[in-house]
Amino acid sequence: MTARDPIDVSSFASTQLALLDRELQSEIDDTSRLISSHSPAGLQRAGLAITNLVPCSRRTGLGGKTLLELGPDGATCATGELPGHGIRTGDMVLVAEQPAGGAKRREVKELEKKGSRGVVTKVQKAAVHVALDDDGKDEVPFSGRVWLVKLADEVTYRRMKQSMEKLQKMGEAEYSSFIRVSFGLSGPSPVASNLAKSEELGTIEWVDPTLNESQKDAIRFALASRDVALIHGPPGTGKSHTLIELILQLIKQKQRILVCGPSNISVDNIVERLSPHKIPLVRLGHPARLLPSVLNHSLDVLTNTSEAGAIVKDVRAEMDSKQASIKKTKSGKERRQIYADLKELRKEYRERERRCVSNLVAGSRVVLATLHGAGGFQLRNDEFDVVIIDEASQALEAQCWVPLLAAKKAVCAGDHLQLPPTIKSLNSRGSVKAKDGKATLIKGLTLETTLFDRLLALHGPSIKRMLTTQYRMHERIMRFPSDELYESKLVAADGVKARLLRDLEYEVQECEDTTEPVIFIDTQGGDFPEKSEEDDKDDPRKGKASPHSESKSNEMEAALVRQHVGRLVDAGVRPEDIAVVTPYNAQLGVLAPLKEKFPGVELGSVDGFQGREKEAVIVSLVRSNPDGEVGFLGDKRRLNVAMTRPKRSLTVIGDSETVKRGSHFLKKWMEFLEDEADLRYPDVTSIGSD
Repeated sequence: MTARDPIDVSSFASTQLALLDRELQSEIDDTSRLISSHSPAGLQRAGLAITNLVPCSRRTGLGGKTLLELGPDGATCATGELPGHGIRTGDMVLVAEQPAGGAKRREVKELEKKGSRGVVTKVQKAAVHVALDDDGKDEVPFSGRVWLVKLADEVTYRRMKQSMEKLQKMGEAEYSSFIRVSFGLSGPSPVASNLAKSEELGTIEWVDPTLNESQKDAIRFALASRDVALIHGPPGTGKSHTLIELILQLIKQKQRILVCGPSNISVDNIVERLSPHKIPLVRLGHPARLLPSVLNHSLDVLTNTSEAGAIVKDVRAEMDSKQASIKKTKSGKERRQIYADLKELRKEYRERERRCVSNLVAGSRVVLATLHGAGGFQLRNDEFDVVIIDEASQALEAQCWVPLLAAKKAVCAGDHLQLPPTIKSLNSRGSVKAKDGKATLIKGLTLETTLFDRLLALHGPSIKRMLTTQYRMHERIMRFPSDELYESKLVAADGVKARLLRDLEYEVQECEDTTEPVIFIDTQGGDFPEKSEEDDKDDPRKGKASPHSESKSNEMEAALVRQHVGRLVDAGVRPEDIAVVTPYNAQLGVLAPLKEKFPGVELGSVDGFQGREKEAVIVSLVRSNPDGEVGFLGDKRRLNVAMTRPKRSLTVIGDSETVKRGSHFLKKWMEFLEDEADLRYPDVTSIGSD
């Protein structure tokens, strides 16, 4: 597939369907392999399950779904808090009776079959809330001890596939001008080069007059574009800030807007920033963090507080009392009757709720949802003037088409030079087969190619505007990524360009660790060798059924990290202002004791830290071997994320001899650090076991 050539829409959709099928299968295989080959405790250690739970309450939620609240079993938990886990809001999970320690595989499978699937709607310290799928299984009493295990998200795949199937079947006469531009069948409408001088856009009254020139230019460009506009927001350049102003300007123009993002967090961030502006908006789906500013706009609350919602509430209350009466009856006949009544009530509830919801959505100027959430019944026949997608470079293209199929115009914001979405099917670059055998598939198209990437390759920089003033990093932290990835166009704002750890608003001692913005601790010489993870049959992070089975760690490097964190804390830097990031999950395991000593310090993978920032960031590169092998450390987008998280202090710990042999980009980075950073060579004998 060469850039700028028109793309056959049907072939594109067929290729996406084949790739999505393989990706879903890969996720399902991974999940079932993990569940059947590891104990619940092993899965919990890997962040894929929560064990030893008991039901605390059960009620009816939005959509008539049963909401189950699960808390820790008092018999196994003295603190009353959930153990450490990796379950997040929005995760698809299985809730099932917990197998005994010595349960055979067949018994585990049986319990799995009897369980209920659902979506995590809320995670608290002492409870996790799950909306169970209404598949007739809410009769499962879950009376004893249960566990919750993460599953492949089939709902998201179903929505993506539905969108691709619609695109596949569309006749050319049905293509909107946006679809034509998206596949190169026609060019984007031209936009004047200097919009600041245009009659209409040159005199915009800005809601936020503090916007910088690159932000204003991007907003003018997005307003002037007739079909598609890309806003390229490098790290710290105020992309969300820009989108808020764009939304407010579009509202002034009487436009109706659908705002989407790949995750609940990305959407909630915009809801929080929009809510002070008092515009009619509604947030579809379950907000990830139930902050008042988000909660007050969520459909769940609005359907409760509107007039029509009051009627819906009555039916919900009746359903809840029926649910409660199930526990009280021992008669099978009575129980069956209650379930029959519940079924009827649920039907009535859904119809009333649907009417209530469609009225609320129709009355909103701005509707916000995750990309796949935009495919729900609430928006089935709704029309919007503009669809805005935030973090578009972190979403699968098929996911973007869920809201875009009916779009007249799209504005996509993101940074294609940071990490794309994670793909499980490692062979997605290989050949795929169409289901019907007739469709032509496009060679070279992979799920890693995002809509943002593809539009940029198709139409070139004329459809993009880049934000160039960054408000996060010290000038020297910003210098390398700006020069190597952003055409030297980034400028550090006056307020951040020279700020150091010693200038924090609380007292920090002045020393070599608090007055240097970039520090490189070079472990060259082979005294800090990496280690490959050994298979551990009861740890899915290490076993063969895990995508992390090839993970690497470096104990000596971890000791240097602990030493550096200790020095920063001793100098007065608060642990919660420090983050340690590494590309390797196995290294996170080795670094775990750091949390015991400094609970406030954040430990995370580079991939998981995208979009985040901290005052001080320590990056552990891990790789140190005589062959110069760097593995996926060679991905410049992953390194870009790692080096652009800090505000005042970046410390890189790694073996320059190994790393510089990995790629041209890595070689240049090592040379930059050797020339520009405060360079330190550690003495092995000085590393204690702290």
